[in-house]
Amino acid sequence: MNLTLTPHLDVAALVFYAFVLFFIGLVFYLRREDRREGYPLEDDLTGRVESPGGLLHSATSKSFKLPFGHGTVTTPTKGREPVNIAARRTENFSGAPLTPTGNPLVDGVGPAAWAERAKRPDLDWEGHPRIVPISAAEGFSVEQRDADPRGYKVVAADGNVAGTVSDLWIDKADRLIRYLQISTTGGREVLAPMTMASVRRATSTVTIDAITAAQYAEAPGIESAAAITVYEEERIVAYFGGGYLYATPGRSEPML
Repeated sequence: MNLTLTPHLDVAALVFYAFVLFFIGLVFYLRREDRREGYPLEDDLTGRVESPGGLLHSATSKSFKLPFGHGTVTTPTKGREPVNIAARRTENFSGAPLTPTGNPLVDGVGPAAWAERAKRPDLDWEGHPRIVPISAAEGFSVEQRDADPRGYKVVAADGNVAGTVSDLWIDKADRLIRYLQISTTGGREVLAPMTMASVRRATSTVTIDAITAAQYAEAPGIESAAAITVYEEERIVAYFGGGYLYATPGRSEPML
């Protein structure tokens, strides 16, 4: 059976050319959808968001419906990304490391960076806040064979006592402790991630070596005593997580 259409074109070549054209069209389509969904195109040195023209430009926006009737989010969301970072480049080239110019834990630099998430609680499948204090969660308690850290002293990275565990914030959906509520020696109530804590029943202490005792004074707080927003969670985890690099001057220096 002869599948040659012309002396220089057969069915196999025609299918190949069709695939190449389809693939090129697919790439252009996906890149245009990137712009509609808010994929940024930033200058490596200045951080300025650029809007491409030509075939990649899309004049239409895209909206996403949020669960539980929280409205919609329309992309691209121009102007919402932070542009002023309290840090400077060590060299003038793309990818150069940043040196903080202030308090990196508060300013959100490097591992302490956070995203501007919604200022509402994370909800379970029934529409209720999923992370709440165990003291307000009916039917939840600490397993008797596990240590209940409420009342334990909190030891910081410098070995000093930062405060006392006053309550536990649990995830009702995943059935685990997410945060420890700490009454600091300065009189504040702050939350610390449970994943960064080491509980010692023998000494009735909880060690959190992410930050020093003095740095609890600037730890992000929460507005409500009954629920925590996803924005507040972002800030808390960023603050404590960034402490593993910025809590003490020695942590940001070479190990050798």
